[in-house]
Order: sequence, then C-alpha cells, then structure tokens
Amino acid sequence: MSAPQSVADSVLGLTQAELILFRQQQQVLAQRSHASGNAQDRGRGTNRSQPSSRGASAASSQGVTGRIMLDPHSLHSLYVHMENVMRGIQERIGRLEAATEQSVHSSNNRAAGTVQDADAQIRRMKHILAEIDRWEDEFEKLKHIREKVRQLRIKVDNMGDRLDRSHSSGHGSGTRPRR
Repeated sequence: MSAPQSVADSVLGLTQAELILFRQQQQVLAQRSHASGNAQDRGRGTNRSQPSSRGASAASSQGVTGRIMLDPHSLHSLYVHMENVMRGIQERIGRLEAATEQSVHSSNNRAAGTVQDADAQIRRMKHILAEIDRWEDEFEKLKHIREKVRQLRIKVDNMGDRLDRSHSSGHGSGTRPRR
C-alpha cells in the first residue's frame, strides 16, 4: 500500500480564518507554479525533474483545493512561498512602523513648537495684563487727583465768589482781588 499523495488541509489544526488564508496562499502558489510551468515547457519538452510541482499545479487547476501535496518538492515550495509572503509582510510592517515613528516625531516637533509659541504668547499676555494693571492704577490715581482738584477748584471758586460778594458790598478797599 502506498502513502497518500496529499492530505486535507483541515488536519493541520488551524482555525477557520487560518485555513481560509492557507487555502488562498496555496492557490496563489499553484497559479504561479502553473504559469511558470507553462512558460518553461514551451519549446523544451516536459521537465521531468519537477513532477510534483506539475502535479500540484494540475491538482490546483482541477479544483483540488484544501489539500496539501505530501511530496518534498511541493512542501518545500509551499514553505518557501509562505516565507516570502511573511518576509513581505514584515517589510511592510517595518515601513509602516518607520512611517509611524516619523509621523510621531513630526507631531512631537510641531507640538513642542506649538507649546513654545503658546508659552511665548502667555508671557506676552501676562506682560500686557501687567501693563494694563499699571495703567489702570495710574488712571485711578489721576482720577482721584482730578477729583481733588475739582473739589479744590469748587472751594476756590466759592471762596472767590464770597470775596467778590464781600468786596462788592463795601467791605473792602474798593479794589478787586487778583486771581
């Protein structure tokens, strides 16, 4: 009795999602193998050194999906294909990580610049508010002084009016006081 040429991929113990991905990659490999096999066979006869890859291609093209070919060449081809796919994914992840790092670095630089600008604006605003407070204090002082001057002027005017009245009623020497 001979060993089976293939086994169902469901015996691998993979989850449903992993089986779907496995079958997709198996089909990709079979299509590539089938396409390259057609190109190699043109004008050279059949290539007897790789009967298993032709067998895998033939099995794939006949709709025998979900099977793993058990010959060493098919298994090696599948392994190499999976390694290449994984390497491509790792390279993409590396590029994405580098892009993410660059984006974060750029964002940090912009944020640091924004913080510095905000700090400068806060310092400027504090300076302006201190100036406003100083000028408001000066304004209040001048307002108080102005009120005192107004009161003094009223007193002086009242006193002047009393003096004028007292001089006009004949209490003085007849000369008008200077102002």
